[in-house]
Amino acid sequence: MRTIIYIDGFNLYFRLLEKRPAFKWLNVKVLAGKLLKLANKVVGVRYYTAHVSGRIDPTAPGRQQIYLDALKTV
Repeated sequence: MRTIIYIDGFNLYFRLLEKRPAFKWLNVKVLAGKLLKLANKVVGVRYYTAHVSGRIDPTAPGRQQIYLDALKTV
């Protein structure tokens, strides 16, 4: 069965990644493939998030963009 994974980026970050920085470079497509049944073939990953503000931390938008660019490679 062809499967597309949908990810809420803010929930992923604030529930998992904020306190576990080692997981920030997690390949969500590989993870989903391991969690799903063998009948499921992951054919795509859709990552949704809002752009962060640089008001409090001026470096945050740049760091977020690096992360989003990295996600595009997988």
